[in-house]
Amino acid sequence: MKLNLIRPLAFFDLETTGVNVGADRIVEIAILKAMPDGTEVVKTMRIHPEMPIPLQSSLIHGIYDEHITDAPKFSEVAAELAEFIGDADLAGYNSNRFDIPVLLEEFLRAGVDFDMTDRKFVDVQNIFHQMEQRTLRAAYKFYCDKDIINAHSAEADITATYHVLLAQLDRYENADFEDKQGNISQPVKNDVHALHAFTNMNKPVDFAGRMVFNDNGEEVFNFGKHKNRAVESVFDTEPSYYAWMKQGDFPLYTKKKLEEIWLRWNKKKDLARAAKNQTPKPAEAARSNEGVKHAEATKSSEAAKSGDANKPAGGNQAAGNASAAARPANPVKNDQPRKSFQQQPKKEKPAVEVTSDMLEQLKMKFGK
Repeated sequence: MKLNLIRPLAFFDLETTGVNVGADRIVEIAILKAMPDGTEVVKTMRIHPEMPIPLQSSLIHGIYDEHITDAPKFSEVAAELAEFIGDADLAGYNSNRFDIPVLLEEFLRAGVDFDMTDRKFVDVQNIFHQMEQRTLRAAYKFYCDKDIINAHSAEADITATYHVLLAQLDRYENADFEDKQGNISQPVKNDVHALHAFTNMNKPVDFAGRMVFNDNGEEVFNFGKHKNRAVESVFDTEPSYYAWMKQGDFPLYTKKKLEEIWLRWNKKKDLARAAKNQTPKPAEAARSNEGVKHAEATKSSEAAKSGDANKPAGGNQAAGNASAAARPANPVKNDQPRKSFQQQPKKEKPAVEVTSDMLEQLKMKFGK
């Protein structure tokens, strides 16, 4: 069966120093790029991890320190790998939880902005686990009736993964699937969009699964004391949680997505403050209206005075001059005398006659 592709689909597999997404490094990467025209391109390379390979990891994938002595560092080939993948969608086995997060960590360390916007992610393991509950070796045997030669080498594993997906598409064409809510669908289709939706049912925000999307499309924490709480809601009540995560041992891509949410949350806060400051309070609005009314009244009064001053000279001018001559130099507005605001002297109380009883009390008080 040929994959129905609009753009390339890059199957990739990583062999690493361990399973810690944030701390462990790639020692081998293999990429099988399936093209829309049905052709395939494969790139495989060993990577110097810049740290010793633990023995327990070497026993699994067979790559020891001496095998990568002359291998390039990831930072030296990061641009080449990003260019090879191009705008392809990504696929792998357990890739959503491990391979994609580890690859993104390496790109970020190397300073290469590997854009994940609008890419589709097909995790073949999720199809398998939801339909059959098996391992890659069992999946290859179950679907292809073959055994993996050189299992746990990156190229052998990724080739097996590619053929398992092709066999799954044949096997589950028009097959019913019942989810936990009892909904029945036929999700395994020869369409990357449908496979992306089926293999990303947890809707991760950061691939490591520290944050996921809920049914409302909100980012929520998927671990710790704030599990299932919206990230922005946690920022509202405990903004220091952001600093704790940024300084903690979390994957770089998790921190990157966390920072995007933090910046968006702060922008909302700034807009809310600006809107609040622009809305006048009721008391301020009332004072503003009173000020407008006062200004209008003053303007009307000045206009009236200006009108009197600009009346043309005529018969009334002489009468006006006579009236002005009859006015006193310092007119008083009313006939009432002005009140004096000088402080009046206090009336003294009459002297009290001193009696023998008063003298006796003073003597007892002062001991004299």
